[in-house]
Amino acid sequence: MSTAEATATAQARAPGSRIKSSSPRQIPVVGVVMEDEEAQGVFKPMDLNHVIKLLKETGKDDLEEKQLKSVKKMVQCYQNGLPLRDLAQIFKILNLCAGKIKKQPHFIEPAYNILKLCGLPFLKKKVSDEITYAEDTANSIALLGDLMIIPSSELRIQICKCIIDFYHAEPPKKHITGYQQASSSYKIKMAEVGGLAKTMVQSLVLLENQLVEKLWVLKTLQHLSASEVNCTLMVKAQAASGICAHLNDPDPSGQLLFRSSEILWNLLEKSSKEEIIQQLSNLECLLALKKAFKNLFTRGLSHYDRQLRNDILVITTIISQNPEAPMIECGFTRDLILFATFNEVKSQNPLVKGLKFSNSYEDFELKKLLFNIIVTFCKDLSTIQLLIDGKVILALFTYVKKPEKHKIVEWSAAQYKELQLHAIATLSSVAPFLIDEYMLYQGNAHVLAFLEWCDSEDSFFSHGNSFHGIGGRGNKFAQMRYSLRLLRAMVYLEHETINKDLCEKRAIQQLIGIFKNTISKYNDKEEAILLEIQSDILLILSGLCEHHIPRKEIFGTEGVDIILHVMKTDPKKLQSGLGYNVLLFSTLDSIWCCILGCYPSEDYFLEKEGIFLLLDLMALNQKKFCNLILGIMVEFCDNPKTVAHVNAWRGKKDQTAASLLIKLWRKEEKELGVKRDRHGKIIDTKKPLFTSFQEEQKITPLPANCPTIAVMDVAENIRAKIYAVLGKLDFENLPGLSAEDFVTLCIIHRYLDFKVQATHKQRELANKSWENFLARTSNVKTLKKAKRLQEKGIESSRYSEHPPNAIFHRTDIKGLNTTVPSGGVVTVESTPARLVGGPLADTDIALKKLPIRGGALQRVKAVKTVNEPEKSVPT
Repeated sequence: MSTAEATATAQARAPGSRIKSSSPRQIPVVGVVMEDEEAQGVFKPMDLNHVIKLLKETGKDDLEEKQLKSVKKMVQCYQNGLPLRDLAQIFKILNLCAGKIKKQPHFIEPAYNILKLCGLPFLKKKVSDEITYAEDTANSIALLGDLMIIPSSELRIQICKCIIDFYHAEPPKKHITGYQQASSSYKIKMAEVGGLAKTMVQSLVLLENQLVEKLWVLKTLQHLSASEVNCTLMVKAQAASGICAHLNDPDPSGQLLFRSSEILWNLLEKSSKEEIIQQLSNLECLLALKKAFKNLFTRGLSHYDRQLRNDILVITTIISQNPEAPMIECGFTRDLILFATFNEVKSQNPLVKGLKFSNSYEDFELKKLLFNIIVTFCKDLSTIQLLIDGKVILALFTYVKKPEKHKIVEWSAAQYKELQLHAIATLSSVAPFLIDEYMLYQGNAHVLAFLEWCDSEDSFFSHGNSFHGIGGRGNKFAQMRYSLRLLRAMVYLEHETINKDLCEKRAIQQLIGIFKNTISKYNDKEEAILLEIQSDILLILSGLCEHHIPRKEIFGTEGVDIILHVMKTDPKKLQSGLGYNVLLFSTLDSIWCCILGCYPSEDYFLEKEGIFLLLDLMALNQKKFCNLILGIMVEFCDNPKTVAHVNAWRGKKDQTAASLLIKLWRKEEKELGVKRDRHGKIIDTKKPLFTSFQEEQKITPLPANCPTIAVMDVAENIRAKIYAVLGKLDFENLPGLSAEDFVTLCIIHRYLDFKVQATHKQRELANKSWENFLARTSNVKTLKKAKRLQEKGIESSRYSEHPPNAIFHRTDIKGLNTTVPSGGVVTVESTPARLVGGPLADTDIALKKLPIRGGALQRVKAVKTVNEPEKSVPT
């Protein structure tokens, strides 16, 4: 044998290499075959059943050599691909070889070579083969996971490589006539059907001390977790907790942490997020995440380390949404608060000593992620004290100020602006939980001073290229927008200390001035943001002025002017979708909170034709506004000057206010399904106001603190408010009414009477029930009749036929003359004191012989004790 031949032979027998035969090929595979050859099939000469039978034999001396030779021959036969029709037998051969490895180590090589074949394309002879052999293929691929139990590093790694090759399909090395390659996704789909991902996860338990093999399995799971089906299987195998717990195992290559975090990401994205959070919400997993994050935060310097650090923080943020996760117990919460604030609030903690953020993209993203997790923390009341200790409010307020010139900062101008907006947004979520801290650091003063800068004419160049900076390019609208959100969140707490402090700092006047300036700065490009700013200003003013007449007086005529300006908006803009509807709602709310109850403001509103504007809005016939407008009209009608304005209003086609109100009444009743004829007259005189909704409404028990259906009916529909407004107009001398309007007006006029008729009906029913009860207790015939009706009702509710061998128990007491069902509790009245002598009498009557006088026991002056000698007793 030549040197070249010897070398080729050695390579062929080396583990992990393709076995090559130096002898001539026994299975001819040619590019062109005759019809009879094609009919026989290219792989016909290989008898797989013979190989299986041979592998099952035992006891012969030279059997192992024959078995190895037959498997080698099979590997050479299928070196260009595995036909789907032969797959089940090939994997059976693989399984038999694997079973012999423990006692016969020589079978490692053939098993290895068969596994290499599994990475080759699967071949189909017919188009239907993929469906026909689907079950065999799925079971065969599932066997790969089962073979991971074999204690052979070489085989385990090859199994992983084989599975990874599923995702990097290559064409056959040589075209085989009569066969086509199965679709590229066929192996992947069959791996899902066979449940391969689950067994691969379970194999990690066997590899805790084998780093190389573990890394290959993680790489395999990284590929498998790209599928939702596989992720679901992995979750069932507790993949999340199993992988996370070993994040910090020794690994010089750094691949373990990277691949593990990638798998966790895929599981969170493609399977049940709640289930993954539940698996990771334990002390072991959180301690592992904490250690990994701290190491990367304090020691990670490369671009790769920073990316990995941020990924782990995102996973931690998702876990922290679970209130049961022991974030505080493991100390992770305290560390994250420290990392979020050390740059703004100087700390002596050795963890952050000497640390600094760079203006790299990864550090910038980290800062925003830390702001995000603070928002998550504040939702758990148990972390409030940690937020206070970490001086989170103080750290965030360092961003609520105008940019200082000539100051060296870590961030670029665009980065600083985005962090500034992010910090203010974070304050909007955190500050309402830390009111004392907010007031301690003079939060109102900071916000109002910042708003003053936002409203000033100082030049400011910003990019507005972030989520928070939308619409803020070249202006300060984004800062104003988020500052007002913060202020609105604090005012909505209705905390008098905060609101009083704002008013003392002239917040009402400042906000009215900002609103006026936004009108003059109107810009089509930022229209939506300006509308949001105006809406928030009005909502803040409403929160400050509600229930406080002196503050309403401060709101004054300037405040009324901005409200009137909004009410004059072109009605067509309400359908634009830019936010005019929200602004109008805020305006109506501010009329209620800032004007009503303050007579000078009410008079000024009337003088400026405010009632006309309200009626114009109501004439738009938009139900979402009508209820609120009518409520305002009811309150305004308490002012004696209002009625003249209401009567003087004219709408389209000279419509009067009374006609408009009556028209709204009819529309409301039509929507509620109230029964009326074509002339508007009452059809059901017994239920003149009854709606179809009330007819369909079932009796449902409600807690005591919930309003009843009747109360909700008055609150939600507008009939009661229309009645109240027309009542202020005295129901008389109303101009512009048609005949139908007069019919409807009569019904409206009797609205309260119809409601009180219903009350009488309930009262009559209650009285009738009481009379029936008295009749049963005083008249024997009535009692017997009621008893018969009760028994008849009980009998009719019973089954007519009883099941065989059943025991029947009577539920009534024979001879009991009562028509009230007996309950589980019986009240027994005490024996009268005159019979037992009161609470201080001697009640031990068991030892005394009492005489009987007239039937009932009576207290006697003396008794005769049993077995005592007779004595004379004075009478």
